[in-house]
Amino acid sequence: MVKVNFIFTQHHNSFSVHIPNLEKLSVEQIQDIEQFVKLRKGVFDFETYTFVIQKRLEFHEFVSLINKSDIDAVCNEKIVEYKEQARVSFGQYKGIYYTELPDSYMLWLKTNYHGKDRNLIEEELKKRNM
Repeated sequence: MVKVNFIFTQHHNSFSVHIPNLEKLSVEQIQDIEQFVKLRKGVFDFETYTFVIQKRLEFHEFVSLINKSDIDAVCNEKIVEYKEQARVSFGQYKGIYYTELPDSYMLWLKTNYHGKDRNLIEEELKKRNM
């Protein structure tokens, strides 16, 4: 029987786990994983072979949970660096991340704003291909 390959990724308030070898697993192994996720009120996405559980959990705690379960698995950690996002420092959207601004407002800023945050606006416009 093939061992389950879990790739654990820590997020700010949750974690996700990708299972790249899901297609090679038996029905019983998949059912065990589904049960593991269900018990923790998580969501399993079969299109991306990933499950998410809305709980802050460290990698070693996840490994401990897997070791206590009936799942025979190899666990690896994927470390994601989160870049601090810039927030709007003016106007009606003050305090909101630039990444969360509506496209219509971004277009307005493009033609009407010439203040100190102009470079942040230009970067966001580039990311959105606008």
